Amino acid sequence: MEGGAMRGMFTCGVTDLLMEEGICFDGAIGVSAGATFGCNIKSNQQGRARRYCKKYSKDKRFGSFSSWRKTGDVYDVDFCYHQLPEVLDPWDYQAFHENPMDFWVVATETESGKACYQKLQGPYEKDLLWITASASMPLASRPIEIEGKKYLDGGISDSIPLKFMEDQGFEKIVVIETQPKGYRKKPQKFFWVIGGFLKKMPAIREAMKERYFVYNKEKEYILSQEKEGKVLVIRPEKALGISRMEHDPLELERVYQEGRQVAKARLKEIKNYLQ
Repeated sequence: MEGGAMRGMFTCGVTDLLMEEGICFDGAIGVSAGATFGCNIKSNQQGRARRYCKKYSKDKRFGSFSSWRKTGDVYDVDFCYHQLPEVLDPWDYQAFHENPMDFWVVATETESGKACYQKLQGPYEKDLLWITASASMPLASRPIEIEGKKYLDGGISDSIPLKFMEDQGFEKIVVIETQPKGYRKKPQKFFWVIGGFLKKMPAIREAMKERYFVYNKEKEYILSQEKEGKVLVIRPEKALGISRMEHDPLELERVYQEGRQVAKARLKEIKNYLQ
C-alpha cells in the first residue's frame, strides 16, 4: 500500500471493500499513509480510517502548519498516535495481534538513508512507534527514535515495496497505488532550499534528491510485473486531485468512494487472480 498522505483515502476505499467481501491476505505492507491506514486490515476494522479522518479533518492537530509550529510535527504525534488510537477511535490491537497475517511497515533510517522493513509483532508501544516513523514526513515531522536509531517516512527510500514482498515468497500480490498509471515523479524543484534544511541528515538529503529516480524505477518494475500477470495493481484512473493535508470531509469522502468504485469494478478480476 503506497502512501501519499490524504491520497490514502483511496486506499481506505479499496481495503474496506476487500474486507466487506471477505478477501483476506497472508501478508501486507504499508508505507506512510499506507501503514497508518493499512493496519486496519489486520485488525479487521472496516471504515475506521474513513470515520476518524472525516470526523477530525478540521482539527488543527490533524495536519496543520499550526501544529507544526507548536510541536514540530504537521500531524501532532500525541493526538494522532495516542489520543486517536487509544481513546477517540480505538485501534483494536488485540485483534491486530491475534490475526496471523504478517504486517510490515517501511521506514527510512536517517543515518544511512536506507529502507527498513519492520514486521509488527509487538509489543503495542513498539508497533505504534514504527507506524509513526513510517509516516513521519521529512521537514514536516521530527524523526522517531527506536532502539537508539532514528527514522523518517518510508516513502523516502521505498514508496511501493513490491520487490520486498516478492522476496518474502508471496506469489500473488495485490498492489494498491495512489497515483495513476502514467504518473512519474520529476526532480524536486528548488531542491537546494529543501536540501539546506537537511544538512544535519546528509543521507536523507541524498535519498530525497534521488527519490524521483527510485520511485520511477519502481513504477516501471510494477508495470512489467503487471503486464506478465504476476501482480494485480489497483490504482486511480486519473490524478486524485486532493491536497496532502485535505481538511474538507467531502473531498475525503470523494476520494474514498473512488477507491471503492475502482475496487468494485474489478472485484471479479481480483477474486479470480487470488484463487
